[in-house]
Amino acid sequence: MPHTKRSLLVDIAIILALGLIAYLGYKFSPLLLPKADVTLTPAEGCDLNRQTCHADLPGGGRIELTIGPQPIPVIRPLQASATFTGLVPDQVTLDFAGVAMDMGLNRVTLVPAADGRYVGETTIPVCVTGRMLWRATLVVEADRRRIAVPFLFEAPIGGG
Repeated sequence: MPHTKRSLLVDIAIILALGLIAYLGYKFSPLLLPKADVTLTPAEGCDLNRQTCHADLPGGGRIELTIGPQPIPVIRPLQASATFTGLVPDQVTLDFAGVAMDMGLNRVTLVPAADGRYVGETTIPVCVTGRMLWRATLVVEADRRRIAVPFLFEAPIGGG
């Protein structure tokens, strides 16, 4: 009988540990991959290599993203700037991912600037296979929800 009680305690401990792991995975998964309650589509014809791009918020408002210099170079400092109309962000991050190739984690937190923009600096790595399609996902936490806007752009080999 003591062996059965010990086995039951071990089973309970394993269940509690798995529950804790699941909770921590959910709580800290934003550190690994961007997830969202709402995913918006950027305006058609958007090209971050030439212009500021935007996405409209449901119910009104707008999110705008600019990355410079333009065209967007690889392995050189990039300045990212986001502006918001009809939304006051609690946190803003920009996550870069290669569409066809894993280029590792590349995430920057944008911080509020004096003029109301959210800004940050980052770089993207070079792809040795040539031009590469990138996804720059702007993740905005506001009003107890997470909004993601995936902007696509192409970056050349070499640096510009």
